[in-house]
Amino acid sequence: MFTVAALYHFTRFDDPDGLRAPLRALCDAEGVRGSLLIAGEGINGTIAGPRQGIDRVLAHIRALPGCADLEWKESTSSAMPFGRMKVRLKKEIVTMGQPDVDPRAKVGHYVEPADWNALISAPDVAVIDTRNDYEVAIGTFEGAVDPETESFRDFPAWWEANKARFHNKRIAMFCTGGIRCEKSTNWLMSQGVEEVYHLKGGILKYLEEVPEADSLWHGECFVFDGRVSVGHGLAEGPHELCHACRRPILPEDRDRSEYEHGVSCHQCIGETSDADKARFRERQRQIALAAARGEVHLGR
Repeated sequence: MFTVAALYHFTRFDDPDGLRAPLRALCDAEGVRGSLLIAGEGINGTIAGPRQGIDRVLAHIRALPGCADLEWKESTSSAMPFGRMKVRLKKEIVTMGQPDVDPRAKVGHYVEPADWNALISAPDVAVIDTRNDYEVAIGTFEGAVDPETESFRDFPAWWEANKARFHNKRIAMFCTGGIRCEKSTNWLMSQGVEEVYHLKGGILKYLEEVPEADSLWHGECFVFDGRVSVGHGLAEGPHELCHACRRPILPEDRDRSEYEHGVSCHQCIGETSDADKARFRERQRQIALAAARGEVHLGR
């Protein structure tokens, strides 16, 4: 059994690039895989590995400047959900594209999972899902508004076009682990929205702490690792990933005529050219050859 840790922390790193090599070396030494993004505004990512390895990597991150109060969410996976370890330097640890957004200055009101149902059931509250459209498609909260955005960077434009719908409403926002809401609530407050709330710890914390019998969550929660989705109690969900478009599919979707492993699914078959599909088929061939040699293909 592997421990999976999802984390983020906003802090100022004066030399984010200098943090990469020691962190990558430690992960490699401890058998930890996943993805960590480092920027001048902090760190974000999900990692998986043996219990001891995860503990040592988290201790290393907590020792970084301003990270002593780092929080993270843990779950488990029956198989290693990542093929390799990536530590990347980015301009933002979650890309919103709004240069004046600073979650360290102020954010919305945190709402504990135990208090979330009461808030989002109130008639004067509008609930907004800040995740991408393919994430929302497999699960969301009862009554939540889906902005149908392809990326988080699209959210400000969506809000500008739709803000009149939410006049005189309190706004409650949520995302997978909480990081998008740190930025989106800060941004909404800068736009003059006075009462903004967000789910502390995100969907993952809610699914971990709120009993299914009391839950207002419907469906599964998309996660950015090999498990693809999790449900109540953070149990692994039924979804798989289309390796062509990276969207979640169900096992029965593999039986559809549009599905070709690594090449297309019913969601993306019309989005790529014949040349793209030929390239995807060659990639799958190389992945199969690597697997036969006992190796992991880097394109996977």
